[in-house]
Amino acid sequence: MKWRSLQESGSYSDFRPLREIFAERKEKIARYVPADVQAVHARAVAGLKARGLAACALKVGDKSPSFELPDHNGQLVSSADLLAKGRLVLCFIRGRWCPFCVGQMEAMSSIAAEIEAAGASLVAVSPQTEKQAFFMNDQHKLAFPLLVDTHNQLARQFGLVYRVPEEQQGLYRSTFVNLPFANGDSSWELPIPATFVIDRDGTFLFASADEDYTARPEPLEILLVVENPRHD
Repeated sequence: MKWRSLQESGSYSDFRPLREIFAERKEKIARYVPADVQAVHARAVAGLKARGLAACALKVGDKSPSFELPDHNGQLVSSADLLAKGRLVLCFIRGRWCPFCVGQMEAMSSIAAEIEAAGASLVAVSPQTEKQAFFMNDQHKLAFPLLVDTHNQLARQFGLVYRVPEEQQGLYRSTFVNLPFANGDSSWELPIPATFVIDRDGTFLFASADEDYTARPEPLEILLVVENPRHD
């Protein structure tokens, strides 16, 4: 199962604000996806918001857990090595099957060179297997590593992990979103999407987490923090 982006056959060239890209995707979902299916996803998001999951996630001023995870090519990537070079942008996503994760990753890839020019690194983290991460990186020509967070071990330390509700599990199965296959375990656990900017001392300069998988920070907002870490 994969989301075929409009840019799949070539390099990414949609430089609209992410909110506009997402609004277009949500409009198509509203038009073509049955109302009862949309309702299942809406109830799942509402349930997570009722739990206040995002409010319990790590925040600006907190210290980031350290990590060492394999990337989509099986190479180990450590937070210590990345932070020794400069600040770090860290994105948690659900997987290549999620159109909003794809949209965010393509948009972040479009500013990867600017993040690097500012002396920072960019990586994304998901619970999907190394093979799935490789497919996502290759298919969408991403300019940064996708790290493999087996069993959501790192996402759990950030306070982001939840179990997909039974109702939504059934819907995913019927639409060929096979999370046990994609993630290599039967937990049906995912992280809520989140983006962090980490200073060289491990302190969060920016933190954004949302139970609504269609809500992601604008890439240019992230770049502004990277370039001006004390920006208010």
